Amino acid sequence: MRKRIFEVIEVAREDDRVSAVYDAFMIVMIVLSLVPLLFKETRPMLAVFDHVAVIVFILDYLLRWATADYKFGRPGVLSFLRYPFSLMAIIDLVSILPSLTVLNAGFKVLRMLRMMRAMRVLRVLKAVRYSKSLRIIGDVLKEAKEPLIAVASLAIAYIFVSALVIFNAEPDSFRDFFEALYWATVLLTTVGFGDITPVTVIGRGVAMCSSIFGIAIVALPSAIITAGYMRQIGMQSKEEAAVEQLSAGNGGKADV
Repeated sequence: MRKRIFEVIEVAREDDRVSAVYDAFMIVMIVLSLVPLLFKETRPMLAVFDHVAVIVFILDYLLRWATADYKFGRPGVLSFLRYPFSLMAIIDLVSILPSLTVLNAGFKVLRMLRMMRAMRVLRVLKAVRYSKSLRIIGDVLKEAKEPLIAVASLAIAYIFVSALVIFNAEPDSFRDFFEALYWATVLLTTVGFGDITPVTVIGRGVAMCSSIFGIAIVALPSAIITAGYMRQIGMQSKEEAAVEQLSAGNGGKADV
């Protein structure tokens, strides 16, 4: 019984319609749970959406916890102790907690309503389990982890250096170093809000260099992810073709 539950709540196989229906149902519940965030005021119907979604998410969380030994492939207590600390389990829990009014009332320190409300957006991450495209992107990010970390480190270092240079070159343009970091980040991403602008020749020179290097740094992750995505698509196509050939071969032998 528990094994069948695990098969249903996990990623659906092509021949498992019950699991496919469950995945579709969970995606619908995730979307419905985000509808209340589109409005500033809480309305009765929106509250119902949120309550129903939270109940479904809690049941899903408990079912996944109850079948953790199948997920990790290791029977025993350790699998059940390990599951709450897995990434997706933490995301599930954090997305559920903001809607537990009993918890919010009991711990008044946590009653930062805007923050708790915003944390519901994390429910979007639950869709990773049920979307094939998102799972592929997740696999790509895992595969390209080291190059992406290298690019992120380069970007952070460049932002810090640019902020340090501009902060000392134009001390009157920034109230503190954090504003310089904000300016360097915005410029590196080539967004350019224009709320803070350099006025000296040195400051403008730094801005020009930062913009030019920013284009290259921002383009690197896109190239890495695109290349990894194409590799994953190619690998899946080969696997599907191999499965089809194997199925055709078995069917031919059966006919003979």
